[in-house]
Amino acid sequence: MESQVVERVQVKAAEPGEQSVAKVYAVAYLGAAGETGSAGAVEELNAFIDSVLNKHPEFDSLLRGSSIGRDEKLQLIDRVGSKFGSERFVNFLRVLARHGRLDLLPSIRGQVELELERRQGQGRVEISSAVELSKESLASVRELMSKKLGCEPILETNVDPSLIGGVVIRVGDAVYDGSVKSQVKQLRARLRERCLNEIQRGRDRFSHPEGN
Repeated sequence: MESQVVERVQVKAAEPGEQSVAKVYAVAYLGAAGETGSAGAVEELNAFIDSVLNKHPEFDSLLRGSSIGRDEKLQLIDRVGSKFGSERFVNFLRVLARHGRLDLLPSIRGQVELELERRQGQGRVEISSAVELSKESLASVRELMSKKLGCEPILETNVDPSLIGGVVIRVGDAVYDGSVKSQVKQLRARLRERCLNEIQRGRDRFSHPEGN
């Protein structure tokens, strides 16, 4: 399978704790579907979020918000569950409702995608750069990440002019910051530390006459 370059709209990242919980449910969801049913399970989840929640904000607010309680949400799922998809998917919604986790559905979908990629020997790599990278630069990053990760990298690119130059590469929780912005920040920190050391040495000379 050829390597892919996926460009996505960057959104605010969820809290690490939320992602960890979402991953648990994502793995359980795929596990219940089994290897042969994972494609159908993903299709059901995507269809529910895209065609039901996103297109019917009032229903989304009821199901994932706090205006009604857990029991009311379970009744809502039971009442219209057959329209959502399979009984397996409806049971999944019931589990989320009982544990107060329906609000995590978008995060669970993201973790389902990541888990499927992992099972297929792929790894998500986020690349931020001050300007759009050339095909040659992306090919170099892809080759480097393939060797480091030992899997096929899926590259996600993002242009961030504040970086000035260079790139920032994120793989999971690991960040490789080679941006000019980071280098300038480090240089400022070193200069500040040097100035503070000079000031302290000057104070020491004035406080000890023999040092003059």
